[in-house]
Amino acid sequence: MTDIEGALSRADQNLDSSLEKLFELLRIKSISTDPAFKADCKQAAEWLVSYLTGLGFDASLRETPGHPMVVAHHAAGVAGAPHVLFYGHYDVQPVDPIELWENDPFSPTIKEVAAGHKVLTGRGTSDDKGQLMTFVEACRAYKETNGTLPIEITILFEGEEESGSPSLKPFLEANAAELKADYALVCDTGMWDRQTPAIAAALRGLVGEEVIVTAASRDLHSGLYGGAAANPIHILSSILAGLHDDSGRVTLPGFYDGVEETPENIKQSWETLGRSAETFLSDIGLSVPAGEKGRSVLEMTWARPTAEVNGIQGGYTGEGFKTVIASKASAKVSFRLVGKQDPAAIRESFRTYVRSKLPADCTAEFHPHGASPAIQLSYDSPFLSKAKEALSDEWPQPAVVIGMGGSIPIVGDFQKMLGMESLLVGFGLADDRIHSPNEKYELVSFHKGIRSWIRILNALAA
Repeated sequence: MTDIEGALSRADQNLDSSLEKLFELLRIKSISTDPAFKADCKQAAEWLVSYLTGLGFDASLRETPGHPMVVAHHAAGVAGAPHVLFYGHYDVQPVDPIELWENDPFSPTIKEVAAGHKVLTGRGTSDDKGQLMTFVEACRAYKETNGTLPIEITILFEGEEESGSPSLKPFLEANAAELKADYALVCDTGMWDRQTPAIAAALRGLVGEEVIVTAASRDLHSGLYGGAAANPIHILSSILAGLHDDSGRVTLPGFYDGVEETPENIKQSWETLGRSAETFLSDIGLSVPAGEKGRSVLEMTWARPTAEVNGIQGGYTGEGFKTVIASKASAKVSFRLVGKQDPAAIRESFRTYVRSKLPADCTAEFHPHGASPAIQLSYDSPFLSKAKEALSDEWPQPAVVIGMGGSIPIVGDFQKMLGMESLLVGFGLADDRIHSPNEKYELVSFHKGIRSWIRILNALAA
C-alpha cells in the first residue's frame, strides 16, 4: 500500500532542493528558435537526462535534425498499472526586448511581490520548465517515500515547441511503439485562478488560410480607371464581410458539420465561474460581446467555432496619400474548430465560397497556414474524474473542467498518431507573462503543483 501522505510530506521537505534543481535548469539559455543557442538547448536536454537517470528513470537523449528529445521510462511498482506518457518542453522563447526585464532573465530569483506572496522570476519559469519540473519532483518525492512509482511512466521532453516543433511529428512516427501509452499527461496549461485548479477537456482546432484576390494586371490610377475597373479591395472586403450572418453564425456551407452542443450540466458549471461578458471584455476596453447571439462568452471562446480575419492588405498603406486602385488584395483568415469539424473540409468550403463570389476577370489564390482538428475529452472520462478529485483535495477550491480557446498541436498529434487522449493539467496563471519580459511563476503553483501530481499519480493507480 502506498504512503501518499508521506510522499506529500517529502515534497514539502524537498521544496528548497526542488527549487535549486529548477533554477539550475532555468539558468540554461535554451532558446530554440535562435541557432546561436543550439549548444544551450542540448545542454538543457543533457541536464534532464542526467537528473532523470539519477531518479531511477531509464533516460536518454535522442538526436533529431533540430534540437534533441529527452525520453525516459520508469516501470510501475505493481503489474497491470496504467501507463501514461508525460509531455513537456525544455526550450524557451527569446528574451527580447531585454531592456524591459527587471532582472537577468536567466538568473532566476524568488521575489516577494506582496506580504506572503512570492513568485519565481525568469525565462521559462512558467513556460514550461517550472511546469515540467512539478511532475519530475512529484516522481522524486513519491519514489523517495515508496521506493517506486504507482503507475508506469514514459516522459517525452521536447526542445522545439517554441519554434514550431519541426522534428516532433517525424519523431512520433519513428518511435510510436515506444511512446504509446494508455493516455498522455500535458502540463503546458494553467489554473482557473490562484485558488482554483483546472483540467482542460476541450481544445479548439485551427485552420489558417491566406487568400489573394487579383483583378487588373497592374495598379491603376483611380482617376483614370475608378468606377470602371474592378477593385480587389472592395471585392475581398465584401467576401470577408459575408462570412457571418446577422446572428453571428458563420455562413460557409457545411461549417457546422460535426459541431455538437455542450452538455447543459457543463454549461451550468461554467456559469458558476463568474465570468460575464462585461468582466471578460472590460480589461480590453470593450463591453458588448460579438459572435453568436445567445451564447455566453465562455461557450463562445471554449466550445464554439469561429472565423476571424487576422490581417488584410492592399493598395497604398504608407505615409501620406496615393490615389491607386490596387491590382491585388490579400487577407489572412483563421478558423477555430470544435467537436468533429474536419479541417480539410473547412478549408475547401472557404475556398469554394471565395471563388463563388469572384466577379469575372478576377482570380484568387490560396496559401494554407496549418490545420489541426479540435480535441474533446469525454466529460465523464474516468481518468478525468480521478484527476479532478485529486486536484480538489489539494487546492482551496474544487477543480473545474474548462475548455481552451487556443490550440496545442501536440495533443492532436498524440490522438491522431498514437491513439491517445490527453489529460491537460497545469498550474500557470494568466498573468505569468509567458513569452514576454518579466515572466514569472507563482511559488505556490510550483509547490502545490508538485503535491498535485503526487495526488494525481496515486489516484490514477487506484
